[in-house]
Amino acid sequence: MAGEFWRELKPVAQAIRPGAMPEAYIANAATDDERYYAPLSETVGTRPLWISPSQNRWCDVLMCRGAGLVNRHYHPQQVFAYTISGKWGYLEHDWVATAGDWIYEAPGEAHTLVAYESEEPMRVTFNVTGPLIWLDENGDPSGHFDVFDYIALCRDHYEKAGLGAGYIDRLFR
Repeated sequence: MAGEFWRELKPVAQAIRPGAMPEAYIANAATDDERYYAPLSETVGTRPLWISPSQNRWCDVLMCRGAGLVNRHYHPQQVFAYTISGKWGYLEHDWVATAGDWIYEAPGEAHTLVAYESEEPMRVTFNVTGPLIWLDENGDPSGHFDVFDYIALCRDHYEKAGLGAGYIDRLFR
């Protein structure tokens, strides 16, 4: 095509420096295949895309078909979210995110994540720096969820789903 002026450029010879990890490429990251979504709650599943144990951080796709609830939690660190499809929000805010919406969650925020009824499943990619502090109905701490809990959840699910517990090892960076 005439518009792709860069076709004659040569790639960088040493694209990945010695000791660096390669990029993470996941085709069809927001797949419909339920096997890739570990249950985060009774109604919401999480598909890990990238995991950094050393940073206590992960990136995932949350998916929910129909109305759903993750739970109440508090973030001592920032979170970024991008909505792929469906509708979701927090009971504590007056906005409802739909496809194309981006959200920054500042450290120090507590909220209740819900998925609304929608023609399409709720699919949101989150970039989370943990831990999450689970909260009870009064907003008091009732547990935690960090990258190591996330890894254990996914390993257990992937083993049961037939993908193998080691499936997530390729996602570590």
